[in-house]
Amino acid sequence: MKITFLCPHLRIAGGVRAILTYADRLAARGHAVTVVVAAKSRRRALWRTLRGAGPAWMSGFGARVRWVPWFTPGAIPAGDVVVATAWQSAAAVAEAPARCGARFYLVQHYESLYLGAPEAVDATYRLPLRQIVISTWLAGIMREKFGQEAEVLVTPVDLELFTPRPLAVTSERPRVLMLHHEYAWKGVADGLEAVARARRAGRRLHLVGFGVKPPRGASPYDEFHANPPQERLGAIYASADIYLCPSWDEGLGMPPMEAMACGAALVTYDNGGCRDYAWDGETALVARRRDVADLAAKLERLAGDDALRTRIAAAGRALVRSAFDWTRAVARMEALFRSAAPGGRPA
Repeated sequence: MKITFLCPHLRIAGGVRAILTYADRLAARGHAVTVVVAAKSRRRALWRTLRGAGPAWMSGFGARVRWVPWFTPGAIPAGDVVVATAWQSAAAVAEAPARCGARFYLVQHYESLYLGAPEAVDATYRLPLRQIVISTWLAGIMREKFGQEAEVLVTPVDLELFTPRPLAVTSERPRVLMLHHEYAWKGVADGLEAVARARRAGRRLHLVGFGVKPPRGASPYDEFHANPPQERLGAIYASADIYLCPSWDEGLGMPPMEAMACGAALVTYDNGGCRDYAWDGETALVARRRDVADLAAKLERLAGDDALRTRIAAAGRALVRSAFDWTRAVARMEALFRSAAPGGRPA
């Protein structure tokens, strides 16, 4: 099949990693896959085309990258399947001519919450596109708010990259790892407050942060890893005893899953997307959404109970490493595409 993905950018991010991994693996299965990226100006599109710019952080990327100024129906090549992957590309896919193939929408977050004007974003979920969502929470939103029945395809973790490994760590334990982000809804302030409360309750915690950019001003972290390379990120996850996820809402939440795969025990808000892998008292400790006191209590409990932490970590690692698999996910996406493509076979 000829498959086209419209990708918002090629920078390292969980959603982009998923798009490019599907594109790469579908190409490895023999499909002609093109990733169309909007440069947001003709000059930048030409410059990046001449440079042959692709995802430098993914070695051996097998799909073709095509830079265009903007997402428009005319920018989409002819094919069997075309996939919108963010609200900014959905209208172009909906308006694409029949030559572009069956039209899909890979929904990776309820973007109306934070990532665009709510009315404009909501309108994209009503478009006549076949929806694939990455969590049961998103499927519920699409059904209840927009009357859309979506296929659920949970994004797996790269188990070759994110795996338990022995590490020599000199800091005190437990080590608590948290993603640092400038978006308020990622809940960094909540996470820092939860750590402060757990410390006031007597827990000795070594707080480790990581992120694309370090915090501005004085760092609240005992240790920080700025923009770590992919091969180093797995080691950072594996060095943690606890992964703290204070995000208010997540379409799924790849960093917590990656940390779980590396052996960390998860403490998280009930952010929606986590419900596919964070089961309170079994594979994680789950606090009420945006309830800092509850998040701090869960963190304090896990930090102070070695046996519980070991059990939660083992159960979470087993779930993430067995329930979600890239080979199965790509095969299922391929089957969905084949069933909808012109002349395709039912899945």
